[in-house]
Amino acid sequence: MKLILGDKAYSTWSLRPWLILKRCGAEFEEVMIALNRPDTADQIARHAPAGKVPALEVEGVTVWDSLAIALWAEEHYPHARLWPVDPPARWVARSVVCEMHSAFGTLRNDLGMGPGHPMVGDPGEAHVPSDALSADIRRMVGMWKDAKGRFGEAGPYLFGDWSIADAFFTPVAARFRHFRIDLAAYGDDGTATEYCRTLLSQPDFLEWSEAGLKEIG
Repeated sequence: MKLILGDKAYSTWSLRPWLILKRCGAEFEEVMIALNRPDTADQIARHAPAGKVPALEVEGVTVWDSLAIALWAEEHYPHARLWPVDPPARWVARSVVCEMHSAFGTLRNDLGMGPGHPMVGDPGEAHVPSDALSADIRRMVGMWKDAKGRFGEAGPYLFGDWSIADAFFTPVAARFRHFRIDLAAYGDDGTATEYCRTLLSQPDFLEWSEAGLKEIG
């Protein structure tokens, strides 16, 4: 089994399935493709029909898109309990993951993690969000507060125990930290800020971050 990834310093989309497979205890080979280079598209095309990373090569089949890989992992590693056990919590968890996957375009564009904005390192000055970005941040904070308040009392993560939702929101937490976004200015009562700290101190993410620092160092 091979997981096709972009640079760990930049490819936040690749981070999602990597965290999920690590959580499952899966044994997989990492195939790293350097992004933002003349041959990047050709290198990715050898593995991923959509021309994007991440992708998973398993049993002669390529599974592409981070959400599709997450769903594959759910099927193959039921012991990992990648969704909340409680049905209402599971329904909401799937909803917030799908919203994260399909929306928040301004957040992804304005808080980009390209070569000029490495995931870890000196964050520089605080970012001044546009109105559209402010709306995305406020929605994110509200979504986190609602889910944590309704379903997250049993543990430190959004739905108590770690889930696919946390994998999908870890890159967001990294962006908020990098750009020094003050979540209190967007309706946070401390819940979202503490959730970010939890995600960014998770051991698998720290392993990823260390590898990213080596890439840019």
